[in-house]
Amino acid sequence: MSDLDRIRAQSLMKSQGIDALVLFQPENFNYATGAPGGVATMWRRAGAAIAIVPQSPDERLAAIASDMAAPALRRLDSGLDVREHRIWIDMVDLSALSDGSSTADRVTRAYREQGLVHPRPESFDPAVAIGLLRDVLTERGLAKARIGVDFDFLPLADFRNLTSAIPDIEWVDGSGIVQRLRAIKSSAEIERLRLACHLAEEGLRHMIQAVTGGTTVKQLSDTWRTGVKQTAEASGIVNLTGHWDFISVGNDPWSLTGVVEDGSIIKADVGCLIDGYSSDTARTFSFGTPTPIAQDVFAALEAAFTAGLAAMRPGATFGSVHAAVLGEMRAAGFAEYHRGHFGHAVGANVGMEEWPFISAGNNEIIEPGMVLALETPFYAKGVGALMIEDQLLVTEDGIEVMNALPRDLIDLSKAR
Repeated sequence: MSDLDRIRAQSLMKSQGIDALVLFQPENFNYATGAPGGVATMWRRAGAAIAIVPQSPDERLAAIASDMAAPALRRLDSGLDVREHRIWIDMVDLSALSDGSSTADRVTRAYREQGLVHPRPESFDPAVAIGLLRDVLTERGLAKARIGVDFDFLPLADFRNLTSAIPDIEWVDGSGIVQRLRAIKSSAEIERLRLACHLAEEGLRHMIQAVTGGTTVKQLSDTWRTGVKQTAEASGIVNLTGHWDFISVGNDPWSLTGVVEDGSIIKADVGCLIDGYSSDTARTFSFGTPTPIAQDVFAALEAAFTAGLAAMRPGATFGSVHAAVLGEMRAAGFAEYHRGHFGHAVGANVGMEEWPFISAGNNEIIEPGMVLALETPFYAKGVGALMIEDQLLVTEDGIEVMNALPRDLIDLSKAR
């Protein structure tokens, strides 16, 4: 099912004088239609999968997809206007094979009866896909309309092909509309992110139990991933689609060869993906007593995180949260600590970070339904990586923290 709020989409399009959205980015296609665009999107070129969102919620969404992906789209939503183009994968239905003199003859007849009589393209034919888009726009009375496109994805070569094939459209940047739509999560999106956050934390609990002197970064990563998978299997979670981690050990934040020893700092920045929606959580631990510098910096990060959390509320600006965090670091005496952002939205983007960002001067308003990651990191050679990060749901009344693990700098040599 689509997570797209058609009423909100209509309001945003009207405010910018846009008659429809045409979405080429695979993640945007999935968001609008509720289904992936299929294997042809792996090249991330325009045309493999296209979603057309008319301004009026009363008009049907349209989707242009490969002949491999189209049947699933129709099954998912019978009201979706699906047009299909051929890709390189040869397919035929032999479930009701007709009689014939030989298997080859019978298979050939099946191809012909199903209209599968033309050579297939090397991958997919963008010109055919754009031609189908032109057909949809013409049928909908949009042949000379003002259309918003996700320009933050569209390759320049593909845009030139688009404007050449459909020259009478006024193509404008609809990226901001898409960002605002995707920033407010549906209940289904929120539950995916909540589950992803839970799995990531369960992986951390598993990892914590395995930390001993001599443990390597790779062993910590493997143990965390094992914990995630075991939790998913035990809970019957079948839509875990990925996981990622940035784990560091020791006094070099970027080293992949750190080994746990007395006084080591261990930072784990981790996330799980549920149906492509990625969580983002970070915790910092020590093994034995950390250095006084690490303790002092972490204490400042804790205070800064608390200040940011207090400032995070519906109606506030992202810039005000950034100012609160940075102000606390300045108050602690860190006059030259600079951080471009102290967090971001989470969702189903290519990476784990989405717009909007908790950055200086960002006057975007924090709204209910947003799922955000608030983070206070510090990286320094000679000390290591120190980081606190929670995943937050903005509600009508305030903030719900999705994480359960404590934020303290816990000494794992004493924790078990």
